[in-house]
Amino acid sequence: MARSTSLSEAEAGISCFASSLPGFRGVLKHRYADFIVHEVARDGALVQLTSFDLPTESVGVNEEDKAAPSAEADHSQALESFRSLCGDADCNALRGLLEKVSGEGGGDVSPVILSPDADKAHRSEVHNFFKKTFKFLVTDTVEHSDGVQKCIRVRFGSEAGVGRGAGGRGRGRKRKNMGSSDWRDGRPFDSRGSSNWPDNVGKFLRFHLYKENKDTQEALGVIGKMLGLQPRSFGFAGTKDKRAVTTQQVTVFKVQASKLLALNKRLFGIKVGNFCYVKEGLVLGQLTGNRFTITLRGVTAESEDMIKIAVDGLGKNGFINYYGLQRFGSGSIPTHLVGAALLRGEWKVAVNLILDPREGERDDINEVRKRYKEHGDIDMALRNFPRHLVAERAILQCLKKCPGNHLQALKGIPRTLRMMYVHSYQSYLWNHAASMRVEKL
Repeated sequence: MARSTSLSEAEAGISCFASSLPGFRGVLKHRYADFIVHEVARDGALVQLTSFDLPTESVGVNEEDKAAPSAEADHSQALESFRSLCGDADCNALRGLLEKVSGEGGGDVSPVILSPDADKAHRSEVHNFFKKTFKFLVTDTVEHSDGVQKCIRVRFGSEAGVGRGAGGRGRGRKRKNMGSSDWRDGRPFDSRGSSNWPDNVGKFLRFHLYKENKDTQEALGVIGKMLGLQPRSFGFAGTKDKRAVTTQQVTVFKVQASKLLALNKRLFGIKVGNFCYVKEGLVLGQLTGNRFTITLRGVTAESEDMIKIAVDGLGKNGFINYYGLQRFGSGSIPTHLVGAALLRGEWKVAVNLILDPREGERDDINEVRKRYKEHGDIDMALRNFPRHLVAERAILQCLKKCPGNHLQALKGIPRTLRMMYVHSYQSYLWNHAASMRVEKL
């Protein structure tokens, strides 16, 4: 059966099949809706999006939070002024913050980080804007995640903590680089969230994520940005195909279900529901499997009878349980090669595999890869790489701060994504071993 990828079965470790029949050919994933995936949870239940009801357990807000200013007041003129000052992306982020302060109370609303801003005079203008226009919000200047650029952080006033007020220079405690751990304001990452969480309610919100034509990281990145959370705030058992319609379980630490439910009105191609509070978050591998509903188009064979024979053979003899080609990425550089380099400690090789030009990618992106490989211009690459290239951008931001430190650059990639490279190599070894076993036995 044909598949739209430059990766061959042999490159994925597949060299043996359960049948010697000629089979038939067809187009897989011609439309993303041709590939439907439902995760199977650890208890064997099929993960489906069936409810938008809130959990019976309530996670309330305290009286101080209830007194938070209402963003439903007419802020439209102020937001338009802010749009002129900072642009569409920052304006949308501010609007989201105001909506959360209004809808959920301000006590546990996460801050938003505005776009990097190298112009000190412009940053002062932004600080003064908030001081005059949104007096219940506090701003300070913090370092961007690349450790070089400056950004303005906007917070609800009651959680300012060590901040020095609008326009102040107090940065609080610096964010520490702890490899796979993430610290903010001196606290471990998973200790953030609501400070008034009741003892009788599980500290993790589990929900079902339904997405269309987006990979898991991309979908959670969109949700995280709306909530003011890092992508690593979320736990999930496995990544799901991008070109597909998929449903899976996700957990997030100390976030009210009502906050996620409110996002459904603003999300496109993403929905969340089936909320419940649980004691533990999900980690990779905590699933029984996935159930696929696949539509093939443009099917061709020697005859209709050959299709029937092939399908009957599948039903009678089954198939070898290989990891599918999507496990190894859709580009010409299989992800398991990166994983192998990581396991060998070949940090520079791994970085080059991720950044180098590759076949089958969009021409504009590949042109940026070629220019970077030739000239090493990090700023150019960061300006032109799209946001969905998470690994590439993370590596470049670290290399800008620490030139030549390829290990540190790889640590800049979100841990879940780093682990997927290694898991891809494990999948390659499984496929290779399975092929050898079937051949010999």
